[in-house]
Order: sequence, then structure tokens, then C-alpha cells
Amino acid sequence: MKTAQEFVTSVRGLASQVYVLGDPVADPLTHPILRPSLNALAMTYQLAHDDSAIALMQTRSSLDGRPINCFTSIHRSPEDLVRKVQALRRLGQETGTCFQRCVGWDALNALYSTTFEIDQAKGTSYHKRFLDYLKSVQENDWVLNGAMTDVKGDRSKRPSEQADPDLFVHVVERQRNGIIVRGAKAHQTGAVFSHEIVVMPTLALRSSESDYALAFAIPVNTPGVIHIVGRQASDTRKLEGTTFDVGNVRFGGHEVLVILDNVFVPWERVFMCGEYEFAGMLVERFAGYHRQSYGGCKAGVGDVLIGATATAAEYAGVAEAAHVKRKIGEMIHLNETLYACGIACSHLSQPTASGVYLVDLLLANVCKQNVTRFPYEIARLAEDIAGGLMVTMPSKKDWDNPRLRPYIEKYLKGVAEVPTEDRLRILRLIENFTLGTAAVAYRTESMHGAGSPEAQVIMIARQSNLAQKKEWAKKLAGIIPDWDDVRGWLAKEMAETQASLN
Repeated sequence: MKTAQEFVTSVRGLASQVYVLGDPVADPLTHPILRPSLNALAMTYQLAHDDSAIALMQTRSSLDGRPINCFTSIHRSPEDLVRKVQALRRLGQETGTCFQRCVGWDALNALYSTTFEIDQAKGTSYHKRFLDYLKSVQENDWVLNGAMTDVKGDRSKRPSEQADPDLFVHVVERQRNGIIVRGAKAHQTGAVFSHEIVVMPTLALRSSESDYALAFAIPVNTPGVIHIVGRQASDTRKLEGTTFDVGNVRFGGHEVLVILDNVFVPWERVFMCGEYEFAGMLVERFAGYHRQSYGGCKAGVGDVLIGATATAAEYAGVAEAAHVKRKIGEMIHLNETLYACGIACSHLSQPTASGVYLVDLLLANVCKQNVTRFPYEIARLAEDIAGGLMVTMPSKKDWDNPRLRPYIEKYLKGVAEVPTEDRLRILRLIENFTLGTAAVAYRTESMHGAGSPEAQVIMIARQSNLAQKKEWAKKLAGIIPDWDDVRGWLAKEMAETQASLN
């Protein structure tokens, strides 16, 4: 297992074509907009060597029994899945942002079972290739950038119907040694500091769309891979050389549009190529794992936001107000509900044919559907308690102006014993969570990450067994004529009760 420093060293110079705000980046590790993301990823390595977190962050390989970082592991029991949610919550608490390694972990587990079942049905050798790849992932402790979301183009059209076929990643040429692929993957969290890109299809496919039925892994520095880093609210504050106005002074995330411009993939790195019948299975299983993940990471980040809000209330002298206590209590209730769903779908997981455990898909989708709502309400309550100063306070440049600072110190002070600077810093942190760069990881990602709300609604309807629910109701209403069975059961119960009284 790598240490945090070994991880940083291992990704230096790896992603060669990176663009931020239109300019090529020579050294992503030192770029102010990207560095907080590197720090967050490094925590997934640091905690694996921290005595307080080893039980969550370390596990043993299902391949050879060696100790490995949990982010490279395969889930072999419900307990593994419960520990996953607990580990993600801990990392959310430590970083207050997305730590960017969950998608690759979820991709590994979805590919494990799906490649196994493709081979069973088709007589292919994808699973063996995948196991060889998994061994390399564990031996090298790689960060995997799970790449599922295609750009999709005209949403009213299928992949095969698009005016431009590149709007979904697809095979453009099959060669003796491998395949050439082209397309793009959007919203790729942490891509610049990943070791590998693991590509999957983005939706269930039809027979006419077999060229889009692709799963493969490539190094992040493969020729033809281009990273265009996306904008985030207030991101240029990181260029000002101070942490005062940033909010989260150490950690952050980045999102990337990853271009695959005629990229060569050797056959040994291809885990699906044309098996369109299994694209839906892979998407569904990956989505289930990732929707479970949000019950951990979003609860952990929520813990920090709740703590920041309670601190802001103390600094303003309103912590004992009844309405403030009630609102913070509601924030805690909503946050723990997210966590409870993540734990529940893990406890009720079942083994697939390959032996890897799959979360309860209904509860995993309920978990994510709650995540599309509750963080927004938690953020609203945080803004309510923080007050308008959160978004109107002066900047660090004003603070550093010797003429202005005495006025800011005097007029923006809360309770007497708390330095004004501390009050402003905690308000900046809340601003960052609700409106700034961290809002990407907490609010927008809560809505659209792992599938937007309608995707969960569809899966909830599919998994909820509505027909059985209607049958139960019809029996109790007397619509289904099984009253004789019910009457016989009641008569027996009454006779047994009477006999016991006698």
C-alpha cells in the first residue's frame, strides 16, 4: 500500500495533456486550482496508515490475502459493504469534499461480477483478463477514474441515432492487438490525478449498438487522452495566494471532460466489446454500488457542514436559541437518514454468481433519491443559521488593508471572546459548501452523481414489486377471493385461544 507521499510521487507528470481555463498545465501537482484535489486523494492513502482508521481503510485481497487499501478491494460479504460506507463517511469528515476514489472502486466490483457472467454466457475470457488487471490494481494501489457518463448529445436519440457517433464512446476499429476507441466522458471527478481510466457503457444497449458496448482500462497518460478541467463557482479564489476566502483551506475536487481521441486499447485491457446484452447489467450494478456510496460520503461531508453551522451559531451568540437548536437537530436527522440507507442496503446485500456481493438495489436507489433532496435542505438550514454575512463579508484584501482591518475587526465581531477572523473563516467554509467549489461535491453531485433523480425513480419502480403490494391490498379488501382460507385460520386461532383459557 502506498503512503500519501508515494501516491503524490506516483502521479507526478502522469497526466500529460491537462488544460485549466484554456491553458495547458505543465505541472498539475502545483496548480492552485488542482492541488486541493490532490490533497483529498492523498487522504485515502494517509488514513490507510493511520491507527485510528486502519480497520476501515485496510482489508485483505480476495486474490492472495495480502493487506491492501480498501479502495482496490472486492466486496465478499455484507460486512465489507458496511465498512465501505463507514470508511467513506470518515473520509468525508476528514476532507469536507469528494475524495474522488469511490467511482473506480465501484467500477471494479461491478466489472468483477459482470465479466464473470459474460464469460458464463458467451464463453469469453473477459473475467480472466479482469482478474489479471485487478491484481495489478492491488499491487500498485492505483487510483481508478471510473468513466461511465457519456456526453449523450441529443437526449431524444439513442447512441446509434446521433448525428455524430462520437457523442457516445465507441469502437472505431478492431485490430489484431486491440481496439481504437473515440468519444468523451463527462464529469470525471479527480481524473487528472488518477493512474488509470476505467471506461464503461452509460446505458443499456440494443443489438444495433454493439460498438458502444465497451468496458476497458487504460493508463491516464495513454496517447489521445486529453483532460479539460471544468469551471467551479469561485474557483479563481484559489489563484489569489491565500486560504482566507477559499473556505476549505486544504481540500477540494476537480471535474474533467476526458477526451478519447482515437485511443488504442490492447485486448488484455478490454473487458467488454460488443456484448450489448450485458451493458444494462454493468450499468445497473455500478449504479447500485455508487448510490450506496453516497450514504457514506455525503453524510461525512454533512457532518462537517453541521459542525460549521453549529460553530457559526456559537460565534454569533445564538447557539441556545430554540429555533437554532431545532434546525440543527433537523440537519442531523436528515444526515443520519442518508447514512442509515447506505448501511441498510449494505446489510441486505446478496452474493452474485461470481461471489462478489451486490447491495440491495431498491434500498441503494432509495438512498440516492434521499441524497438528491436532503443535502439541499441541510444546506438551506445552514444558510438560514449562518445569515447574510456569509455572502457579503469583505475579502482577504480588505482584511490586509491596515486602514480597513480595524473597522472589520470592530463591526463584524460576534461574541467577545471569539476573534473576528475565526468567525469570518467559519462563514467562508459554509459559503464554500453551499455556494462555492465544495457545492459541486455536496449539492450538485448529490443531485446528478450516480444518476439524476429520474434514474432512481425508474429503478425504485422496477425493484419495488408493485404487483405484490397490490395483491396484498386486494386480499385485505376482499377483492381476491381467498376469504375461506382467512376464515379457517381465524377459526383455528379462536379455538386454540379458547382451549388455553379452559
